[in-house]
Amino acid sequence: MRFETLSIHAGQGPDPAYGAVMPPIYQVSTFAFEGVGKPGEFDYSRSGNPTRKALESCLAALEGGTSGFVFGTGMAAVATALSLLRAGDHLVIHNDLYGGTYRLVTEVTAAQGIDVSFVDMRNLDVIRETIQDNTRLIWTETPTNPLMNLLDLAAIAAIAQEHAIPTLCDNTFLTPYYQNPLALGIDIVLHSTTKYINGHSDVIGGALVVKDAALAERIGFLQNTLGSCQAPFDCFLVLRGLKTLAVRMDAHNKNALAVARFLEARPEIRCVLHPGLESHPQHALAQRQMRGYGGTFSFCMAGGADAAFRLLERTKLFTLAESLGGVESLIEHPWSMTHVSMPESARRAAGIPEDMIRISVGIEHVDDLLDDLEQALSDS
Repeated sequence: MRFETLSIHAGQGPDPAYGAVMPPIYQVSTFAFEGVGKPGEFDYSRSGNPTRKALESCLAALEGGTSGFVFGTGMAAVATALSLLRAGDHLVIHNDLYGGTYRLVTEVTAAQGIDVSFVDMRNLDVIRETIQDNTRLIWTETPTNPLMNLLDLAAIAAIAQEHAIPTLCDNTFLTPYYQNPLALGIDIVLHSTTKYINGHSDVIGGALVVKDAALAERIGFLQNTLGSCQAPFDCFLVLRGLKTLAVRMDAHNKNALAVARFLEARPEIRCVLHPGLESHPQHALAQRQMRGYGGTFSFCMAGGADAAFRLLERTKLFTLAESLGGVESLIEHPWSMTHVSMPESARRAAGIPEDMIRISVGIEHVDDLLDDLEQALSDS
């Protein structure tokens, strides 16, 4: 089945109890046993729940995996994936990534006795040089947040496979509609389902998807043991959002590219970081690795940080807020908002400038969005 069909039907047949077409919300904590020592398919909702199973099965199908796991937040998914590591292990991770992941890795993971190396994974030789005998995971994010750099997933996976090292890719920005890391050789796909997968800014969640049975067993054990799973009602909301993912992503993608081209032509803008633009240094990789560009990108103001603040204060349709991927358009300042959890030295080392703005382009009429940016730039 094609993507659009899978997103509506995978893991979501009519409910066996009454034939409900939509998976019901099984808002229960526990399930009756069939007899002493004879649990049914479900026994306790932390360990498994029918609503959660429907969402996990659908995400696995969309990513081309065999097993999916959903979590209460995107950071719960990140934390569960990092729990695959033990004291004495070595983690190689890209140096330009979501601020919350950076905070967890530096403040929690490293404190647990895990050696962490932040490197620029655009340089494949650097990855090879950084791998150690105790390297147990290579962590990627592409496009990166907020610099919109791209990582060559197939090449990174090939390097990792030479050393039998598992790899992970945060696929939040593109979703399985535009990019499938598992098909490129990556072992674990991570999502903040809060973003495009849910798409309506009304729930938070995360997900991990894998192909390997042994890896699935380990993640399932961690999900159950840590209690990091997603609640049934939240699973229902994400599952409902998934049904329209394809049509929403097409609208986000079209609008964002139009906004990027508009901004690139403005003298007030120093640069636009959008992989769909021919000016992006990795545009060729984007065309090879991705089927679309998503709805989020960044740009920098010619007038510096002061000009960025003026623009942020003057938009009307673009709401000043963190997060991304909802049907409404958002705008934010990575230096002081989403990435403020990174020390200033780390932000500078990653290349995040103070004049940068990140926007999540929604599915409003594109002319209204352009008009909003026009008036905000003219006033600035």
